[in-house]
Amino acid sequence: MPYSKQTRFANVKINEFSKRGHGLGRIERSEEEIKEAEIAFAIPGDAVHSMLHGKNKTHWVGGIQRIIEPSKDRIIPKCIHFGSCGGCQWQQMSYDTQLRYKESLAKDIFRSVITPETHLFPIMPSESEWNYRNKMDFTFSRDLNKTKYLGLILDSTKGRVFNLVECHLPNPWFTQAVHAVKSWWEESNLEAYYPIKNTGSLRSLTLREGMKTGDRMVMLTVSGNPDYALQNRHLESFVHALHTAIEPQQSNAKLSIFVRIQQISPGMATNFYEMLLYGPQYIEEELDIQADIEKPAETYKFRISPSSFFQPNIRQIEKVYSLALQLAKVNKEDTIYDLFCGSGVLGICASKNVKQVIGIEISPETAFDARQNAALNNRQNVTIISGAVRYALGQIQDENLFPLPDLVLLNPPRAGLDPLTMKHLLRLNAPKILYISGNPQAHLANIAELSQNGYTVKYIQPYDQFPQTIHVDSLILLEKTPSNI
Repeated sequence: MPYSKQTRFANVKINEFSKRGHGLGRIERSEEEIKEAEIAFAIPGDAVHSMLHGKNKTHWVGGIQRIIEPSKDRIIPKCIHFGSCGGCQWQQMSYDTQLRYKESLAKDIFRSVITPETHLFPIMPSESEWNYRNKMDFTFSRDLNKTKYLGLILDSTKGRVFNLVECHLPNPWFTQAVHAVKSWWEESNLEAYYPIKNTGSLRSLTLREGMKTGDRMVMLTVSGNPDYALQNRHLESFVHALHTAIEPQQSNAKLSIFVRIQQISPGMATNFYEMLLYGPQYIEEELDIQADIEKPAETYKFRISPSSFFQPNIRQIEKVYSLALQLAKVNKEDTIYDLFCGSGVLGICASKNVKQVIGIEISPETAFDARQNAALNNRQNVTIISGAVRYALGQIQDENLFPLPDLVLLNPPRAGLDPLTMKHLLRLNAPKILYISGNPQAHLANIAELSQNGYTVKYIQPYDQFPQTIHVDSLILLEKTPSNI
């Protein structure tokens, strides 16, 4: 990083983590007014010599120049890109240490909503700390020297990309696919997309996998500017490069290859158009869910299309969804509302043990996938509504379209519930709410508001869906107190 007028060099003793998962500590012998510093990739217990390259109202920010004294928790990172890649923050700690910090983080987040009736479980570790992700996005880029890059975003940069050599979060074929596409690109005359001028062709490469089935999906996203449209020869050579490099070896496993055109028009919504180049229209995944602790797990099948949302850590989500249904204790007469239902996975897994499930999903494509998944699993008691939850939920109540729910499944966006959705949710007066939070810090306000309106937090299960990162997810069961039903 080039020096600036703000650049300083200082020794920093790290004593805690910042909200971004970097080391936070005090600058030694500093004459500056601000004496705290956030150091990327440092951990508590480290003493580091740092280059401080900027500051805000509370602290300096910088990077490690040299480790003076390592923390007792520090280990050698597995990936050669660690320390520059923005994908992982915590490879320099053992997995047990990561879990310890994440469990502490979850306790701190939920401290204000815990009551004597709340059971806070220890954090649920991921079955695998490596090779767990079933989806990754990689970016095409080019610098002023016309050097081509295909990989992930560098940490603390505004979109700068590095050429990927390895990545241990997904299975190894992801890296093989990136290398194959990079070689294909090098041999072509195609340019990386440049958003400021809307020039160039290649935007991103998305890879997905059915972890249980071995199915693989590749999607190349390109510019919708007709001046930079790919020709048939480009697409044919793209398919050939991938077919040669990553055709599944597993029996009955499938490979699907798509191109997606991203159309941008000033003042208008972005549109996407997908075209199948090779293989089936979807890949498949399987989940083994144990809804009843006294009965064996059952297998459910799901189709994943290019635009579908599907949880990224399948082995972990099997355990989380199994626990969710065990805690909910549903019965054959219950009605479930599955809000923000995505591809319908949790609602479909619950549907065998209840009277009906009503799912609401804003994306028409994903709602279509949810209906297909219900049919694939022979679940006639699942109804999927395509629309925004904040409007569809109000319409259901105003027009009395379905019975009121006995259980509400909530898996909201990272920002949480908007005020209108919360208003409609409280009107439902559901006896139980199962809140699956991918961003507990932001979702805490929702939990607190529910607690203030007659709900008690009964169970909190923190779980790790993203090893090597700061992210911690949580499963929360809230129950309406009898006097408030």
